[in-house]
Amino acid sequence: MSIEVGSIVDGKVTGITNFGAFVELESGETGLVHISEVANTYVKDISNFLKEDDDVKVKVINIDDDGKIGLSIKQLEDPGDRIDHAPEMSFEEKMDRFLKQSSERQQDLKNREAKKGGNSK
Repeated sequence: MSIEVGSIVDGKVTGITNFGAFVELESGETGLVHISEVANTYVKDISNFLKEDDDVKVKVINIDDDGKIGLSIKQLEDPGDRIDHAPEMSFEEKMDRFLKQSSERQQDLKNREAKKGGNSK
C-alpha cells in the first residue's frame, strides 16, 4: 500500500514524546503527528489526548525526501470546533468589557483597603 500526501489512513499510536506521537500506519510505515497537529486547541501535554496503542485516523500532510511521514489528526476535524476559539468582538465591545473589569477591580481593591482599616483615597 502506497502512502500519498492527502490520504487518510488508520494507524496505531506506538510512542508518545513531548513533541508528538509516533503512529504505525496500516502499511507498516511509521509517521509522526506533531503536537501542533493533534487537536484544534492548545495541547500542552499530548498524553491528555493520546495514549500508546490508541487506534487513530490520520491525514498524511507531508513526506520528506528522506521518507519521514508527517501526519495530522487536527486536519480531519472541523476548524470551527476549536475549544478556545472566542467569538469576534468589536473594538467597542472589548473596550466596554475592559472598562467594566477595571472598574470592578478598583472597587474590589477599595473594599479590601477599607476592611483593613487603611487609608483609602
